[in-house]
Amino acid sequence: MTSSVAPAAPAPAVAPRPAAPFKALDPFVAIALVALLGAMGWALLAAPVERLQGAAQKIFYVHVPSAIVAQYLAAPLVAIGGALYLWLKDERLDRLAESAAEVALVFLSLVLVTGPLWGRPIWGAWWTWDARLTMTLFLWFLVLGYLVLRGAIEDRAQRGRYSAVLGILAAIVVPFNHMTVKLFRGLHPQPIVLKPERPGLSSEMGIAFGLAMAAFVLLFVALLRLRMRYAAFRDEVEAAEGLA
Repeated sequence: MTSSVAPAAPAPAVAPRPAAPFKALDPFVAIALVALLGAMGWALLAAPVERLQGAAQKIFYVHVPSAIVAQYLAAPLVAIGGALYLWLKDERLDRLAESAAEVALVFLSLVLVTGPLWGRPIWGAWWTWDARLTMTLFLWFLVLGYLVLRGAIEDRAQRGRYSAVLGILAAIVVPFNHMTVKLFRGLHPQPIVLKPERPGLSSEMGIAFGLAMAAFVLLFVALLRLRMRYAAFRDEVEAAEGLA
């Protein structure tokens, strides 16, 4: 009488654990923070005080770079990433659009906070329904809606498609927002930097603004890199949990 031993069942495959995305400080983040501190220090200490607005004008060096980064760098990236995702179906492009939208919301929030802080001593009011202010608030809500929509849809492909369309619509608002001060009369001043003529800044203010602009661009790139690393890590974890 012979006995047979059934072969042991193969051990289930275990998905490799994704590497943590933030084990050490990204050198680019450190560079951006040093640049930001240097630029803000220069704006506060070296840039001249504006003759009519006084010290309140110093908010310009935060408000305007934040607006430019949010509307002319982050918002177009949301639209471009989304449009390319609709074409190529590459999830990396969807992560780019998602990350750019979240960073755009940070900078748009900074615009909406610093604007009233600057406007209160100059206009005598924290907020007016000026065309530029209203369109900026509308853009903020569109970007917020984009992120809420992403959180409400579980299917990854469907989420990418729907949010891509909304991201493209949000970016279309930007050129209209740029033209509001030309098309509508309001309290918001005419463009000082982004205009066809020579920027209306003294050389000292121009240097301070250039440093601030460079620092905010570096900060945007650093935040975008961090957010994309987090998005890639999150997707790896979800994939690994799906295999478990």
